[in-house]
Amino acid sequence: MKFFALLSVAPLLALASPGLAQNDGPHGATPDPAATAVVPEREWKTTPVAIETTLGTITVALETERAPITSANFLRYADQHRLDGTVFYRVLKLEWGQQPNGLIQGGAQNDPDRILPPIAHEPTDKTGLSHVRGALSMARYAPGSATADFTIMVGDVTSLDADPKSEDPDQQAGFAVFGHVTGGMDVVEAIYGQPIDPEKGEAFLKGQLLAQPVKIVRISRVEAP
Repeated sequence: MKFFALLSVAPLLALASPGLAQNDGPHGATPDPAATAVVPEREWKTTPVAIETTLGTITVALETERAPITSANFLRYADQHRLDGTVFYRVLKLEWGQQPNGLIQGGAQNDPDRILPPIAHEPTDKTGLSHVRGALSMARYAPGSATADFTIMVGDVTSLDADPKSEDPDQQAGFAVFGHVTGGMDVVEAIYGQPIDPEKGEAFLKGQLLAQPVKIVRISRVEAP
């Protein structure tokens, strides 16, 4: 079975939101608003997808422009119905940060009849994406080994982002974010809240596997209105 190879489970470093420094002009004069206005970030191209489960539907936007390789891979699995009938089987609960915090994981679990060849890794320091609440990310072993298992962040788990300054090659690469939830976070949290079987799993997975995995009925593109 293929599981999400976590980076070291170190305490999550909270990222402080940068404050808005007051910036008066010379001699305390009010600056020209046009000179200090923040240009809004452009709207990136995304593709809407629905993940239907037995607990409800999660709608997501795949980052087809910022993470094209990873998004195309997920769409390939959706279009070929390779994830229909699979399950969400793992919940990682983190005790730090704003609660609930952690992630849920689902996918093909290395089923040879479902998986496609692994894809190239798209690190977050290249895509500009991050493991914030609602982010979708690929499970993997080494960078470049991701196939069909994916996670959804229940809270901000930015320690999974790429860290080029790290001495650990795995942490340097981080994990590949490729989308975000647009609806159904209540379903994500319902999966997160399902009972854990304390006897299932080995090593770090023990205590993270659901007693009754939640079925993924269908993953499909959402037709534009």
